[in-house]
Amino acid sequence: MIQSSPLGFRCQHQHQHHQRRRPSLAAHDTLGPMVPEFSRASRTAIVVIAIALSFCVFYKASDSMRFSFPSSPSIFTSLAPDSEGTGLERVLKNAAMENRTVILTTLNEAWAAPGAVFDLFLESFRIGDRTHQLLNHLVIIALDHNAFTRCLVLHTHCYALVTEGVDFHQEAYFMTPDYLKMMWRRIDFLCSVLEMGYSFLFTDADILWFRDPFPRFYADADFQIACDHFSGDSDDIQNKANGGFMFVKSNNQSIEFYKFWYSSREAYPENHDQDVLNKIKFDPFITDIGLRIKFLDSAYFGGLCEPSKDLNLVCTMHANCCFGLDSKLIDLRVMLQDWRKFMSLSPSLKRSLNFSWNVPQNCSLSSLHHYNSSWESVQHGLVG
Repeated sequence: MIQSSPLGFRCQHQHQHHQRRRPSLAAHDTLGPMVPEFSRASRTAIVVIAIALSFCVFYKASDSMRFSFPSSPSIFTSLAPDSEGTGLERVLKNAAMENRTVILTTLNEAWAAPGAVFDLFLESFRIGDRTHQLLNHLVIIALDHNAFTRCLVLHTHCYALVTEGVDFHQEAYFMTPDYLKMMWRRIDFLCSVLEMGYSFLFTDADILWFRDPFPRFYADADFQIACDHFSGDSDDIQNKANGGFMFVKSNNQSIEFYKFWYSSREAYPENHDQDVLNKIKFDPFITDIGLRIKFLDSAYFGGLCEPSKDLNLVCTMHANCCFGLDSKLIDLRVMLQDWRKFMSLSPSLKRSLNFSWNVPQNCSLSSLHHYNSSWESVQHGLVG
């Protein structure tokens, strides 16, 4: 179940619903004998005031539960379940495939601006090979009001995930406090999605989709993740995982793993989620719960850290190893141009020509060195 918290969702096994009752319209019948000297008009006035005060208390209490807003951004939806479940559950249900799998990405105002990352992300789906229909299963998790409003203009499945006291609308630079909050907020939220019974393919919005990735996933894995550097062996635990692209099945193993991952932030303070993942993947707890992990080949799931070399195979390309929104946008646009040129070739030329990417251009690992010199800390640069 889902429980709200100052940082967002927390995976819980139990959740208690607190019932709130409206004041009875017959309250004056009880009030009357207590103040017999009052006139009927006075008793009526007292009842009206009591009812008004009760509604104020109810409104104030409900205000603390507000987390998501539906089609009207000025109206909030409580997390308390209605007849069809929470607002999130309705969005997931509408977007899910027959096997209860959804595609998820997070978005804030900086990336949602016209001509920025979100536009390029959606464009890749439209011009990719058999990717356009996957937009029907894509849920945009907006982290602020403006990102949610822009999502409503461009996409069908939008959900606003607002954190009380935290503003995610600006750029969140790599390893800054806002960046860390955003990354851990994401893990917390994804854990809740698993507990709701939905499997998910999470993708950063700075990942361009060129082919349907689902045929490339392993059928026997609970948790499979892309890599900044792939060793050539999908079972090699030494692979450098990248948390920007993950396919996770909803089951007991994955739920327990996400709880462990999220709680491990306390053991590794000032580390982001990917750093922590690359530490806890060696923990015996992973074996104990029976989680089956696979690492995805960069030949199909590449990035600027390690580009996919064959455009006949590539499914996705990630603008990782990149610092700064402007640099990221330049290389994302170049990738889209490269793909269009490739797709304009005849089938025989596609197979025979050694067509390669013209990236990275503005993005490079050296741009991240002043933040952290370890490969283990290279994830996806600017997140907002």
